Amino acid sequence: MDLELIEKSLPFLLQGALITIEITMLSVGIGFFIGLFTGIARISRVRLLRITATIYADGIRGTPLLIQIFLIYFALPVVLGMHINPFVAAVTACGINSGAYVSEIFRAGIQSIDIGQMEAGRSLGLTWWQTMYYILLPQAFRNILPPLGNEFITMLKDSSLVSVIGFEELTRRGQLVIAQTYASFEIWMTVAVLYLIMTLVIARFISCLLYTSPSPRDA
Repeated sequence: MDLELIEKSLPFLLQGALITIEITMLSVGIGFFIGLFTGIARISRVRLLRITATIYADGIRGTPLLIQIFLIYFALPVVLGMHINPFVAAVTACGINSGAYVSEIFRAGIQSIDIGQMEAGRSLGLTWWQTMYYILLPQAFRNILPPLGNEFITMLKDSSLVSVIGFEELTRRGQLVIAQTYASFEIWMTVAVLYLIMTLVIARFISCLLYTSPSPRDA
């Protein structure tokens, strides 16, 4: 193993790792808000909202992220007649994809709360939306946090797919180094270790949040 090559390539790869984290944070951030509203819509009493949210969630989860990236970066510009920046395409595709999975997380988290909580809120004169916001969502957050952490880790790894449109995140930068050095083993091992470090740090952070956040019973 050429350790000197790894040492020379590491700063370049670390910059790619930072870009990967940036894409992941923006994508999951977008996905969080999309998933929140979609998840609530899937259990709302308005049939049109339920149907629309279900079609979105099932459609996105039923198609590969790679195809979604191709649609946004290659197909959408043909329809719109304009070029789309690779970074915008990457974040948009990953954000829309993440939103579908986050919506299922929110739906399951909310439905894990006793239905009597909703009835209690309504009996106090709160509307359906007020009961959801003030009573159900705060209680569901602790149940939602672990799968949200898993979604962040999954998106961190799936973001490597944006390398196919030439965006220079960690995986793409690894490919560029290999194209110049032909050191496939050293570079891919380094890339794998960087991904592993990032996922372990995120997992540890989520564990700390769960440990420090109060239980609904203690609130």
